[in-house]
Amino acid sequence: MPPRLRLQPSQLRPVRPRTQYVCWQCRHASLASATTPAPPIEQTIAAVPPISRYPPTQPPSYKPPEFRKSQLHRVYQSTLRSSPLILLFQHNNLKATEWSGIRRELSAALKKVDDDLAKNAGDSAYIGSGMKLQIVQTGIFASALKVVEFWDPKFEPEAPTTHPADPQTASSTSIEDTKPVASDPGFKHGLSKQAYLATKKNQALRHGLEPLLSGPLALLTFPDVSPQHLKAALSILSPGPDFPAPKRRVNPAYHEKAVQDGLQKLMLLGARVECKVFDTQGARWVGSIEGGLGGLRAQLVAMLSGIGAGITNTLEAAGRSLYVTVEGRRGMLEEEQKGGKEGGEEQPPASSA
Repeated sequence: MPPRLRLQPSQLRPVRPRTQYVCWQCRHASLASATTPAPPIEQTIAAVPPISRYPPTQPPSYKPPEFRKSQLHRVYQSTLRSSPLILLFQHNNLKATEWSGIRRELSAALKKVDDDLAKNAGDSAYIGSGMKLQIVQTGIFASALKVVEFWDPKFEPEAPTTHPADPQTASSTSIEDTKPVASDPGFKHGLSKQAYLATKKNQALRHGLEPLLSGPLALLTFPDVSPQHLKAALSILSPGPDFPAPKRRVNPAYHEKAVQDGLQKLMLLGARVECKVFDTQGARWVGSIEGGLGGLRAQLVAMLSGIGAGITNTLEAAGRSLYVTVEGRRGMLEEEQKGGKEGGEEQPPASSA
């Protein structure tokens, strides 16, 4: 006998087809069509300016910025613009111990100058800690010097730049130009193409340091023109009759073998003071100014005061001579008048007929 099938009561109910419930509002909404406004006429006539994908604080450069040469070029430009006084030295295979000894003695001498200046309440030229002795790449330094001397971004044409309000490109800048972003004239930094072309066009110009920019170079940069600090630096790096080196009794560390061997390999070539080129004699003259810039200002004030006093005396002398001449002439006329009156009284009266 076959087995019996046992069915659940719920399975015996007839299955009804499920119908999807659709509301009338949704049915009318699906039939509606969206309308978009027409674009403005300016947008249809002119193309949308391209958006350059770069941060405004880091514009593109003519040379790849990831190269070490580009960064050195930028650093040398900043050094030249921020250092009004630079000493140029030629170094020949100095060892690390020799460089460390020279820098140590130089720092000690400059700190001593700062301590002496600190005693004067009105003097605030404490720049010893800001001075730096560094080795530079001669070719890159020469190129940076040309950019600083012969290229002025103030006279370059400006390109209109705007910052879009798009949150995805809030740090971008839109340039209204169809040229590549690297050649846009709006970029005024030292690594731009405009700076590169300006240095190429001005090949005939000379800044005066061309004969010195050959071979290994080292720079001593000053954040301010201070004859006192320059004198101390020359007495350490390039001593001479006018700038004697410290005695062994006063500073025995200066006379160590490593320091002396390093100083023999250093040679002073010249200086750049306030964008002007000085030779070794000119650099020593700047360091020999008595009293520093304060003494130089006092001499200038005294000279101007003397000139003013001389001009005043000259002008007053003309007036005094005229006054003396007029007074003398008046005295002569008074004497003549008095003489005429006295002569008239002495004459006898005429006899009557």
